[in-house]
Amino acid sequence: MKMTRLKAAAMAAGLATMMASTALAADVKATMIIYLDPSVQFFNPVVKGAQDAAAQFGVDLDVQYANNDPVRQNDLIESATASGVDGIAVAISSSDAFDESICAATKAGIIVIGFNNDDLDGAKGNCRQAYVGMNEFASGVELGERMIKEFGLKSGDVVFNPREIPEASFAVARGGGIEKAMTDAGIKVETVRAGLDPAEAQNIIAQFLIANPNVKALFGTGSVTSTVGAGAIKDAGVNIPFGGFDLAVEIVNAVESGAMFATMDQQPYLQGYYPIAQIALAKKYGLTPTDVDTGQGAFLDKSRISSVKPLIGSYR
Repeated sequence: MKMTRLKAAAMAAGLATMMASTALAADVKATMIIYLDPSVQFFNPVVKGAQDAAAQFGVDLDVQYANNDPVRQNDLIESATASGVDGIAVAISSSDAFDESICAATKAGIIVIGFNNDDLDGAKGNCRQAYVGMNEFASGVELGERMIKEFGLKSGDVVFNPREIPEASFAVARGGGIEKAMTDAGIKVETVRAGLDPAEAQNIIAQFLIANPNVKALFGTGSVTSTVGAGAIKDAGVNIPFGGFDLAVEIVNAVESGAMFATMDQQPYLQGYYPIAQIALAKKYGLTPTDVDTGQGAFLDKSRISSVKPLIGSYR
């Protein structure tokens, strides 16, 4: 079952009103597992959303980081299962690495909700009961098609799409969406591994652009490449359009200044809030967890970026 962005917002408002007058005791236990490490700023609002939901719904919340290590992530899922938590919120950054441990958790009666990253086959590929996050592939297609239209990209052109972790499900899906839009228009996509270190990623992107002056556009795939893309273009001394994903101060500034055409915002606060709220509601009242698309209508160009500026403090 899918929930539209409007319905999701209404649900959040209604739940917040319902819970505001009562401070609940923490009688539900949940573990949130983030596949990267605490230094990745994108997940700050995810954690804030989860903490806010935990406070509202009476959840004893434990946030863990897998540090981009699938073995550690499986260990964290198995430890949470063994400890008898009521729910696990987990970023499913691989379409096969966590299938066994997640299925074992659901068989033990634990509510498992994926967030931020999902199995590329969705519910057919993993035992998680719901997914809260952006439709990564569709968002990649939308960004690609808008860039083609806005900048007159045409058959025979070459564009560059560096990816932080090329094998991660978000990169496969978003990059696949960008590639579909480009391939349908006869445009070639070049890609490299950029990594998660911002300085290193900026240098990799800049050096590629210097070595390949025929590149007509740059696409960031995640928060790191999108944060440093404008700087890399400047370092390379080229003038090409740039679009990407997520929000950070640097991204908003780049869109406002015109150095970046647009960004796709997946609303990470909601990706933290809804999984924990749904775990509590499922445990307390037997409500069925529901998919929530947090990326609907989240295309932010210069005409729309000012509307999200009040939120930027929570994205740091």
